Amino acid sequence: MANRRASPELLAVARGDAPADLLLSGGRIFVPGTREWIETDVAVFGGKVAGLGRREAREVLDVRGMALTAGLVDPHMHLESTKLWIDEFVRTVLPHGTTAVAADPHEIANVFGLPGVAALARAAAGLPFTFGICAPSCVPASHFESPAYELGPAEVSSMFEDDGAIALAEMMNFPGVVAADPEVLAKIAAAGDRRVDGHAPGLSGRRLDAYLAAGVESDHECTGLAEAEEKRRKGMWVFIREGSASRNLAALIPTVLLHGTDRVALCTDDREPDTLTFEGHMNDCVRKAVRHGADLEDALVLATSNPAEYHRFDHLGWIAPGYQADILCFEDLDELRPARVFQAGRLVAEDGRLVEGAVPSAPAPDFMLHSVHLDHVPSAAELGRRPPETGRTRVIGIVESSLTTRQLVLDVSDPAAGVARIAVVERHHHTGRMGLGYVHGFGLTRGAIASTVAHDAHNCMVVGAIGAEGPADMSAAIGRLAELGGGQVAVLDGKVIAEVALPIGGLMSGRGAAETTSEVLQLANASARLGITISAPFMQLSFLGLSVLPDLRITDLGLIDVLGWAIVEPEVA
Repeated sequence: MANRRASPELLAVARGDAPADLLLSGGRIFVPGTREWIETDVAVFGGKVAGLGRREAREVLDVRGMALTAGLVDPHMHLESTKLWIDEFVRTVLPHGTTAVAADPHEIANVFGLPGVAALARAAAGLPFTFGICAPSCVPASHFESPAYELGPAEVSSMFEDDGAIALAEMMNFPGVVAADPEVLAKIAAAGDRRVDGHAPGLSGRRLDAYLAAGVESDHECTGLAEAEEKRRKGMWVFIREGSASRNLAALIPTVLLHGTDRVALCTDDREPDTLTFEGHMNDCVRKAVRHGADLEDALVLATSNPAEYHRFDHLGWIAPGYQADILCFEDLDELRPARVFQAGRLVAEDGRLVEGAVPSAPAPDFMLHSVHLDHVPSAAELGRRPPETGRTRVIGIVESSLTTRQLVLDVSDPAAGVARIAVVERHHHTGRMGLGYVHGFGLTRGAIASTVAHDAHNCMVVGAIGAEGPADMSAAIGRLAELGGGQVAVLDGKVIAEVALPIGGLMSGRGAAETTSEVLQLANASARLGITISAPFMQLSFLGLSVLPDLRITDLGLIDVLGWAIVEPEVA
């Protein structure tokens, strides 16, 4: 992690003995420690804040009437969920005021292993952005999943030593932590004095005590206030998530209103490109926190100094002497859209637009393409599981605006049950393995949707209509994913009606944000034609394969009862 040690030249500017590179004159700066707005000049030299107050400078920029804050910091997110490769992600979020993130690349790691993480680190190195990589701790997330690669304690250690990982990423295998699984504990030990992020939805009581005692320090999976309160009372950092599919801010911000900002931060976790484009990034989280009752000053602390403190980004989070000059200038604090964004003292965005040439290209390497390796495209007959004679079947129940599911028992032969077919097809090792089941809550009544974005193993997931034509459309959708080399598609009557090509690992597009967003919106419109009623259906679909989120999931191995930690048959006696 960077620190604030100064050069003699910076100290000369701080003393007033040498001119600054830039003086931001006449603005009001936000001070996280005292929650004050102070009218003062800001002197910048060599990409750092040299001091506050009037100084000689080679360039003076008048910011009278503007409010200045430190750049926004996201303490937990996944680049892959944005569908944008890192250079385009940076181009997209800089104008919104995000200048730093702590990213968990476990999606890339599931598909490409250590070479994928190393490629991301190389691409990030030349960008005007603080991109902290956290070492993925759970590849695979559990033994119920089939990724392309597996990372053990030795691989985790190498990411700290070779790739500059700043923390151990979300420890999703909380049953393994609680049970003191030696391999899981070895991964935590490999982090040394670095942070250990958590992922423990619903964990409480003695099991939570064991999880924390093992060294886990944060959690972004709280969905209810009582859960967040218990975790805070036990010393855990709580990251309040506001993503595309999982939006927990409204439910959790009362913990800040009741108990203050200590050990709390805002995060995005998973945001689609259309959410980034139209709603924003961390600035949107701050704006919504205020709309739900938080003081602006508290909300800013949750997106600047607190996340910087957690990840030991000791050079970020404040406009203060020695800190990196990541500075946002706001003409209006109501909408929190910065008029100017400085990163390390350099103007990178103005009036919502990136400064031309501010972010260089850093394309993904060729080995990250062509990663879909099916044994064969399953036929309609293979995908058309017949309901049991009784009809009574375990069904995955989607919960709107949440990643949690319910384990339902429904008569899937009843047209009024509102269920659809779901399948997961293994796509890394040519095994031909496939898990089949049923899902409730999409609203899908015809056609099919499919995706190679399928947390965390990223096999092919497909949902199709329960009727006779559903399996044929599911087969066509999987076939199109294979042709694209990964992506997301909607199919009706055997024809593709919308698609987003994601050739980088089956996860990211490699194209611009505007083009990708346009395709995502077309896909959303096509999904509505199929009867889908939930928001962010592809984000919801992608998490139905994550075997560590309660209650019922599906992988290529079959239906997973997460609370029972077992594979279960769909049929119920």
